Amino acid sequence: MKDSTTPWVFLFVLVAATALGPLAMQIFLPSLPSIQADLGVSAALAQMVFSLSMAAIALSMLIYGPLSDRFGRRPVMLLGLVLFLAGSLIATVATNVGWLIVGRTIQAIGGASAHAITRTMVRDIYGREKSASIIAYITMAMVVAPMLAPAIGGYLNDLIGWRANFGIAGIACIFVTALALKHLRETHTDRIELPGLGSMMTIFAALMRMSAFRGFAFHGAFALATFFSFAAGAPYVVIVVMGEPASVYGLFFIMVSASFMVGNFAAARISERVGLERMVHIGSWIAFSGPVLSLLLIAGVGWTPWALFGPGILLAFGNGLALPNSMTGAISVDPRNAGAASGLMGFLQMMLAAGFAQLAGMWQNGTPYPLLGFMVLAAFLSVLSFLLSHRRGAGAEPGSAPAS
Repeated sequence: MKDSTTPWVFLFVLVAATALGPLAMQIFLPSLPSIQADLGVSAALAQMVFSLSMAAIALSMLIYGPLSDRFGRRPVMLLGLVLFLAGSLIATVATNVGWLIVGRTIQAIGGASAHAITRTMVRDIYGREKSASIIAYITMAMVVAPMLAPAIGGYLNDLIGWRANFGIAGIACIFVTALALKHLRETHTDRIELPGLGSMMTIFAALMRMSAFRGFAFHGAFALATFFSFAAGAPYVVIVVMGEPASVYGLFFIMVSASFMVGNFAAARISERVGLERMVHIGSWIAFSGPVLSLLLIAGVGWTPWALFGPGILLAFGNGLALPNSMTGAISVDPRNAGAASGLMGFLQMMLAAGFAQLAGMWQNGTPYPLLGFMVLAAFLSVLSFLLSHRRGAGAEPGSAPAS
């Protein structure tokens, strides 16, 4: 059947669907202190609204990949949009933290479908090196929503209340679902049988034995852990420790997100020429310099938002350079099981990010130092994991995992 959807309309749908998850996650982060106070819960319990939803994303990544390999990318992504809308509604009307966690978790599971499948759809259409550029463009474009989300969420929190942030996410999902029903086309025709649990574990184990996959996947996992440690802990540091309103946190966050977008744009322009491995290597060191510099400024200059967010520009720019390439490298080790590779990579990313985010967000001692300590540790592990695997052959062109 002839497809009349233009490539750019198709890519816009992918961008919009993928942006829903980060939008929903970032828009309510400035409200965490308000949620804690309004619902009368501890910092650790309020933080679970964030970290448990990330853990749910991680588990769902393992399922979405094989499901999309078996049933196709389009129906699985549409299922995710329905779940996102249902979760948004539950979170909006939640009267206690239990229902809020349930709603946010369902919302996160739904949003994870596009996050897991979009990269695979691009890999279905384009080659290995070209995919890195396309994914970088998609990532750059989709950053616009989460870039503005903390500022919007901060103002909504100050003017209306934290529930409005979940309602806005649900309205955005209705718009994206309408676009997807009309313009999202299927990209996967070489269907494979849905593996059982044993077969899935065999595929995942085969991928984990590959040095190339481990290097790319763990680099991305610890890189995201650095960012989500920042996203989880910075609201407390800025709003409570530094005494700034939620809207100020959101405005500063725009600066960090814009830097990530610039890094994505640079990756899109030069990744094909420079190569995946070199881009990951360069980006990793730039990202590592960010939290190290922030720690030095906080200790030597003072506790100000500029000392926290200024070096965050380096962290975001470096990750913008590296992440599209590490993601592409991870899902290119075995094109036939690209969905499973994308799911396993997403699982590793979100589980590590959830753990770091929970610790960084709940460890509140009235100073910025716990947050910065977790950020430095995660950024260092990101560099180290890639370097160790690279020296063992991750820089070579990936082969194929054993047939599933």
